[in-house]
Amino acid sequence: MAKFEALLEDEDNIFGGTPKSKYWDFNSQVSKDLAEDEFDKIVEKIAVMEVMLAEHYDINSLDKMIKSYAVQNMSEVEDMKKSVYMELAGSLLERLND
Repeated sequence: MAKFEALLEDEDNIFGGTPKSKYWDFNSQVSKDLAEDEFDKIVEKIAVMEVMLAEHYDINSLDKMIKSYAVQNMSEVEDMKKSVYMELAGSLLERLND
């Protein structure tokens, strides 16, 4: 299960908002360079995952497979998205103190 499951039980009260809204709150408070660096890390992670998937599946059908999986596993995907937003928000918050 997602790393931050306990924090997500009542998503309307997490630090005054949802994981998604908290990420964007923090993102708007950091410098442009820091925000771009963190975004680049996200893009790199996606690229790595796509390369890994391409080792096992046809690269041209990955988007269709991903969308199909998301529809079939909507609840799990939403929980993971919340966890990822919390992780990303934590990364921004941590770097604010650097």
